[in-house]
Amino acid sequence: MIWFVLLVLWPLAELFVIIELSNAIGFLWVLLLLIVSWPVGWRLIRYEGRLALFRLRDALIAGQAPTAAVVDSALVLVGAVLLLVPGFITDTIGVLLLLPTRALARRAVLRNRRSAWLNRAVNFVNWNSSRFPRSGGAAGSYDAEGTAHDLDEPQLEA
Repeated sequence: MIWFVLLVLWPLAELFVIIELSNAIGFLWVLLLLIVSWPVGWRLIRYEGRLALFRLRDALIAGQAPTAAVVDSALVLVGAVLLLVPGFITDTIGVLLLLPTRALARRAVLRNRRSAWLNRAVNFVNWNSSRFPRSGGAAGSYDAEGTAHDLDEPQLEA
């Protein structure tokens, strides 16, 4: 059913909006709006994408589980993809996901029961946990500097 909506009903809805908007403001204005939405969208993608990455980095530095930052990053990505798809409905949803209004979508995603997989995926294990075995056997038995050696100049050029 979801494929029917995405592949048939969504393009029909986009076409309906484009036709109705063309009748209201004229085809050239609609075409201009569709063309202008790309550069504006790219600017929003760059700006909001950077902010989402900075929030992710800050959460990791603070030692917090960056659940909201990861969801923000995913919503920015979805918004970017929607801005690349031509149409006014997708552009509107994409812009709403790129602007700070995505906080509403983030709350909906985090509150949704089906997003339990997301919460599990984002929860980081304690860094001192033994879940991640260290290479080289027992903890602390691998010395990266002890295995490194310098190369002579002629070996580097070859």
